[in-house]
Amino acid sequence: QVQLVESGGGLVQAGGSLRLSCAASGRTFSDYVMGWFRQAPGKEREFVAAISWGGVSSVYADSVKGRFTISRDNVKNTVFLQMDSLKPEDTAVYYCAAKYTSITRRRGDYYYWGQGTQVTVSS
Repeated sequence: QVQLVESGGGLVQAGGSLRLSCAASGRTFSDYVMGWFRQAPGKEREFVAAISWGGVSSVYADSVKGRFTISRDNVKNTVFLQMDSLKPEDTAVYYCAAKYTSITRRRGDYYYWGQGTQVTVSS
């Protein structure tokens, strides 16, 4: 089992940047595909980005492609989400999640979840 703790959320103006971190503990971090999801008020939790266990491959939701970058440090057991050119519609609670084997975008495929960090983008 792996424990996940997100940090780095906050309030930012539109056009600004934030960098989210997710620290993992427990089993071997490099065994896991890592993903970021988000949930806005009244909406379902949606996929944002995911990265392979070795960091070679990554995928993004169309809504964030070109603005967000996912990365990982398997020495520090941490996955990051660099968010640039933020928009008010990016406002949500952001969650990191972990799964085995291949990258997927499906929320139900991820076994372990953090508690989330709030990101608020003002217009």
